[in-house]
Amino acid sequence: MPWQRTDPVKERTKFILEWEKRWNREQGLVNVAELCREFGISRQAGYRWIRRYQNAGHDLKALAPRSRRPHSSPTAIAEDLQDVVVSARKLHPRWGPRKLRVWLAGRFPETPMPSESAMAAILKRRGLIRPVTEPFAACDRPNAVWCVDFKGWFRTHDGEKCYPLTLIDAYSRYLLRCEALDEPNGREVQAIFDSAFREFGLPEAIRSDNGPPFASTGAGGLTQLSVWWLKLGIRIERIAPGKPQQNGRQERFHLTLKYDVPPQASLRAQQRACDLFRREYNDERPHEALGLATPASVYERSRRCYPRPLLRPADAHPYHYQCRADRDGFIRWSRDQRRRIHISSALAHETISLMPRTDEGRWDLYYGPILLGSIDEKRLERGLILPPRPKRRPPVSTLSLEDRDRP
Repeated sequence: MPWQRTDPVKERTKFILEWEKRWNREQGLVNVAELCREFGISRQAGYRWIRRYQNAGHDLKALAPRSRRPHSSPTAIAEDLQDVVVSARKLHPRWGPRKLRVWLAGRFPETPMPSESAMAAILKRRGLIRPVTEPFAACDRPNAVWCVDFKGWFRTHDGEKCYPLTLIDAYSRYLLRCEALDEPNGREVQAIFDSAFREFGLPEAIRSDNGPPFASTGAGGLTQLSVWWLKLGIRIERIAPGKPQQNGRQERFHLTLKYDVPPQASLRAQQRACDLFRREYNDERPHEALGLATPASVYERSRRCYPRPLLRPADAHPYHYQCRADRDGFIRWSRDQRRRIHISSALAHETISLMPRTDEGRWDLYYGPILLGSIDEKRLERGLILPPRPKRRPPVSTLSLEDRDRP
């Protein structure tokens, strides 16, 4: 037999009906204390319901719950000020109470603003509160790490595909670039980085995922773009596959970009919208992770100037022999010049170091300190043997041609 469901109003109604039946049967001589014990309530509660029922002219509607809201509230926020808070939220739908309070206080300095909790209550009552995610904690100064990624592609109103490329400084959240590309092309991405390096200098590290054009499945996971970064002395940080939270600031920013810059009429219109958003995001929008300061007030240009002489990877690691890859990324084996072994198209015209291993006939190939793989002289037909992947990947893998201890 299923449990019977009840509620307080039904129990009060049963209590009053039973009291009224005994009142009529016993001519007003009702033992209220005994009746209250039967229903499991206090005598004070029982007398309260009886008085309410009698004062309402024996109407059972008097047993319904009553509002506990006070008749007056001297400290209540004025309706016109609440409307101002709601209007600000609609103007910036992704801003929370803290940002809105600072933004409104700057525009209405003579008007006392509600507290953050009061603003949150107003927005909650109006149905304007949305959950947000927290970014991860990372660096301690500007230009220590730049984060780059492609936001998911979409189509503009004219049907063209758009791949937004975003580049932010991890410490200050400064939006360095926000470019609307028609395809994730390595050459276009390198041109964007060239422009960013000329404007802001060089970072110490760049964090990305393992997708093209930032990484590959080939030797060392290198691409032409990542090789260029390495030769500029930039440390490469790659998140583990399937771990987007390791680049959480970028992912959280893409959520903001999705709502603030919807698809436009064309790629050119999309780029104009991105430029306007970038100006507002950097110069006007308070950021909670920065104590409600704007990214532009925290960011400063890097002291590592660009352009700069490219590093020689061979100088970063001791070697026994050296060989140079051709334009297609092949090398010719020194003991059999007729055999060409493919290393990586990203290493075209680059110098590769060879180190003999303890086991006879095996050679390890390096690009600077980066292990590319090995070659077995007895089985040259296998080509380059990639190193085994670790069973447990580190949180962020790091590649560098410079000493990691250098500032």
